[in-house]
Amino acid sequence: MTLTFRPVTRADLPLLGRWLEQPYVARWWNHDTGPDDLERDFGGTADGTEPGEDLLALDDGEPIGLVQRSRLADFAEYRDEFAALTDVPEGAATIDYLVGDPGRVGRGVGTAVIRAVVDDTWRTQPDVPALLVAVVAANERSWRALERAGFRRVAEGPMEPDNPVDDPLHYVYRLDRPVTDSG
Repeated sequence: MTLTFRPVTRADLPLLGRWLEQPYVARWWNHDTGPDDLERDFGGTADGTEPGEDLLALDDGEPIGLVQRSRLADFAEYRDEFAALTDVPEGAATIDYLVGDPGRVGRGVGTAVIRAVVDDTWRTQPDVPALLVAVVAANERSWRALERAGFRRVAEGPMEPDNPVDDPLHYVYRLDRPVTDSG
């Protein structure tokens, strides 16, 4: 598997809609998938008029998933939810992710995508000291993928769930930038 990332464009919105409608995605993302909804939620980042990144994860050029990456400082309300539970370093970022291709679910692809976006973050954003990710506690598949990718659970507590049917209990995971030997 050779994973790369590229920014989402408006031409990708129908694909994102199909992925978000997959039952295993819809359960946790709880996202409206009409054209206006997709435009509202992904158009600004596609144009560069909103902070954060929506990235297609590609395997040998084939779209297989979505990664959202953003600085917590750009989303103060979300940063404050993290800060109520754990230390949030200046410059910290967060990610969210989904495997869109149903044929790749349950095969370690999510973990591979997480590892690849972590490597990309360390390479392309040298001022990000750590990644923090909140996962609703009931989404075991997601938090296990984070653990397999090297994240460690640092906190748990209430946060606003994406899906209102979920309990607010979230696990917070953290991965710090590796320290390099400069000497």
